[in-house]
Amino acid sequence: MADRLCVDRIGAAHGVRGEVKLWSFTADPLAIAQYGPLETEDGARRFEIEALRPAKDHLVARLKGIGTRDVAETLRNLELYVARSRLPEIEQADTYYFADLVGLSAVTPDGDEIGIVAAVHNFGASDVFEIKPAAGGEPLLLPFTEAIVP
Repeated sequence: MADRLCVDRIGAAHGVRGEVKLWSFTADPLAIAQYGPLETEDGARRFEIEALRPAKDHLVARLKGIGTRDVAETLRNLELYVARSRLPEIEQADTYYFADLVGLSAVTPDGDEIGIVAAVHNFGASDVFEIKPAAGGEPLLLPFTEAIVP
């Protein structure tokens, strides 16, 4: 089980005052403001959200200490993490953190092994499983839908 989970990714700068676009990976996108400081994967940098608002298909955030567009642009594509202990407990049986799916066996309805879940991606349309085939070869990308994952 992962100790830290990726909760969002910083996109491009927004405006000239240092705000950034954020893509939240949480069920409630605005909840990221409640988890406390966000950190880079290695924990070397921390960011506090001072203000957060929804935009068309993303969030716009003002991060403490980031006051110019130039500085905001240096943060582009930075993924931000929180300690698992700061996230809410999962209460529903069909709800889980994607990080918990990585490393699980992928099998057919008949129980035949397909491979191992290597990652869960979202390229904009929906969630996609990346499966590392048991027999080797190129990874499989399967949509995370009820038809594929009952």
